[in-house]
Amino acid sequence: MKNLIPLLLIILVAYSSCNSPKKSVDTNYNKEHQQQGDTVRIANEESDYEIIIIEPGFNNWMRGRVRPRGYYSQQFLENRNLVYVTEWNNRVLNNQPYGSQLYLWQIDYNPQIDYGYEVNYLLYFYFIYFQRTYDQRLAGWVPRI
Repeated sequence: MKNLIPLLLIILVAYSSCNSPKKSVDTNYNKEHQQQGDTVRIANEESDYEIIIIEPGFNNWMRGRVRPRGYYSQQFLENRNLVYVTEWNNRVLNNQPYGSQLYLWQIDYNPQIDYGYEVNYLLYFYFIYFQRTYDQRLAGWVPRI
């Protein structure tokens, strides 16, 4: 399992500059959370950002192990995500000690932008999943659910 290349595709895209029409996104999580195979997509129309994660096994792991929405505050999630993203991006730039197959793409995460609760929630739990699955530590603490 550790030999699998993690397929992490996180896209934080501002749609406000696009000319294509926006699709309406219901605020109900079940309608907003679209799954196809091992792809998770969260779109937040209020902040015009989305996150897409393609990772084998992530959906099943999310269903059985994560804390419910509202357990962590958005501020907590944003603070942890900033730490994780910073270390992730450092490892993309210097992947020799960590393995070039684990850290392929940088994540564009700006702490000045409000991505909304859903995007931060999903990103946080992806980092927890990634650390536990591939025996990595992106911060000075053990990743907790």
